Amino acid sequence: MRSIVTAAAAAVLLARAAGAQVGYPPERSPYRDVEFRQELTLLTGYYSASTDPAEVAPRSGPLLGLRYDVRVGGPASLTVRAARVFSERNVINPALAGDARALGVESWPLYLSDVGITLALTGQKSLYRLVPVLTAGAGVASDFRKADVGGFRIGTAFALNLGAGVRWVPGGPFQLRADVTDYLYQISYPGTYFSAPVGGGEPVLGGSQGRSVWKHNAAITVGASYLFFR
Repeated sequence: MRSIVTAAAAAVLLARAAGAQVGYPPERSPYRDVEFRQELTLLTGYYSASTDPAEVAPRSGPLLGLRYDVRVGGPASLTVRAARVFSERNVINPALAGDARALGVESWPLYLSDVGITLALTGQKSLYRLVPVLTAGAGVASDFRKADVGGFRIGTAFALNLGAGVRWVPGGPFQLRADVTDYLYQISYPGTYFSAPVGGGEPVLGGSQGRSVWKHNAAITVGASYLFFR
């Protein structure tokens, strides 16, 4: 979360610098009109997952996705994103005790999708070819999997997101961008995680632990965009 706050602060400072630049002749102005209204971006990066109390949620891993933006008025754009995280997770059997409980690490992809609003802090212009942005939205995080032997799965969880980034718009129909996004969603544990094994031993989670927990997860991405429709 700290990285997102830092990126947002840097974006705001850049926007203030844009507002302070006055008096340039047109041919020397650091501002350039952003002519295209829509963007389609191929994204890649890394998803940094936070650790949950039982350490069974999908782990950090590479990310691949698509992003579509359409300007809806002033500095605001409607943003639609979808991504796949190539993650793994620990699979356990809470009915067993000790080392026998751990069944190994299994590939467990995580899918993220959301709709939100992106604000360009320099409006419909770039400053030295850069456009700092802030994004907020809501969507889902899902593993599209059945429950494992212990009854755990992500299912399809409601997810909020908040992020900041910067676009590099050199001119023409292409651009590059970099973004940092915090995905916040809830995971739930099955009742078996709170029951002691039949043969004796400690349960996976103690009674003081809630049945669900909210997780902050950061995604750092870079992307190449095709711009269209002036």
